[in-house]
Amino acid sequence: MISFDEAKQRVLEQIGPIQAAPEEVPLRQALGRVLAQPVVAPAPVPNHDNSAMDGYAVRSADLTGQAVTLRVVAEVAAGARLLTPLQPGEAIRIMTGAPIPPGSDCVVMQEQAQRQGDWVTIPPGQQPGQHIRPAGEDIAAGSTIFPAGRRLSAADLGLLTALGRLTVPLYRPLRVALLSTGNELVESGTPLEPGQIYDSNRAALHGALRCLGVEVLDLGIVRDDRAALEAAFQRGGAEADAFISTGGVSVGDYDLVKEMLAKDGKIHFWQVSMKPGKPQAYGQLGKAHFFGLPGNPVSSLTVFLLIVRPALLKMMGALPEAPRQFQACFRGQWQKRHSRMEFLRGIAHFTPSEAQPDQAPWVEVTGAQGSGILTSLAKANVFIILPEGPVQLTDGQPVTVQWIDYV
Repeated sequence: MISFDEAKQRVLEQIGPIQAAPEEVPLRQALGRVLAQPVVAPAPVPNHDNSAMDGYAVRSADLTGQAVTLRVVAEVAAGARLLTPLQPGEAIRIMTGAPIPPGSDCVVMQEQAQRQGDWVTIPPGQQPGQHIRPAGEDIAAGSTIFPAGRRLSAADLGLLTALGRLTVPLYRPLRVALLSTGNELVESGTPLEPGQIYDSNRAALHGALRCLGVEVLDLGIVRDDRAALEAAFQRGGAEADAFISTGGVSVGDYDLVKEMLAKDGKIHFWQVSMKPGKPQAYGQLGKAHFFGLPGNPVSSLTVFLLIVRPALLKMMGALPEAPRQFQACFRGQWQKRHSRMEFLRGIAHFTPSEAQPDQAPWVEVTGAQGSGILTSLAKANVFIILPEGPVQLTDGQPVTVQWIDYV
């Protein structure tokens, strides 16, 4: 049995980005995908000086330490443009986003100006350049906007559109085979017979995979049968980049996944010193990296989030992401007697009280923490990380917590 840190490190050392030529993808289809090449700005954004306010464009040379009255000679709205330079003693009514007229170098907010007919009075205290967004304020021409390996967010798509892009070069989507093993499993909607349970593992993992934007090859439920498992393994190993199974990696008479993996692939490690998630396997199956996850639903999804997800992101070509961890005060009491690293499911709160306005974030467990209690993970927004060895947590004790990330 190896430690959690060693297991995660060994997986990431074995894995690299999938090798494939980039594909140009329309922006509307690029959300969550990974850039295969850097994006460089062909022009500045914005591409012209423009007003940050509704108000009046004036010449700072006309302004003094006293109120000044100027004649309003024109109006310019966003999308319009004036070519005639502003003359001494003149002002131009301007709207937010409109190009700054030539000759003007200051915008006065309409709330500060007093308009009467064709004349506007400007109070003292105005400064050259105020309320003007210069060309290139957001992005300078020739600058690298995103490096290769960037996973594109909704804001990224807006920024790429502001550059005039229609498509972006992306790595191809990762293909992940997914199956559940066990004679006790049935599909949701089927009447349950005694001893049967619904296959919640596959549903949860399918959702987690879709959050990453990968293509899922759903191989369904496979019974504890050597021939059926071997057929499913051969298909997943041939057609997928990664293969995820749940169940069958413990030490029972019907836990056949390890046996099949040893026969048709390679086992790099088996069993990890973590709770939940001790019975798991990592290896190679055909061309696919193989992840054998535990059968208990909390264990299965926890191992996916902490070990498999970072590995899949690396295969997708995404830049490394450090786990989002912070310190919080533990509320309650907890005792850990075993030696494995433990990941309690918790809820982090950021609600200081009036009596303690500077109170640090605090965290509590979601309730019972059994590996079959899926509500403990459904309610959680963080893992509370307990190090190896016995641990006694008391109320107010600082603990390390990690955000639970699906996207």
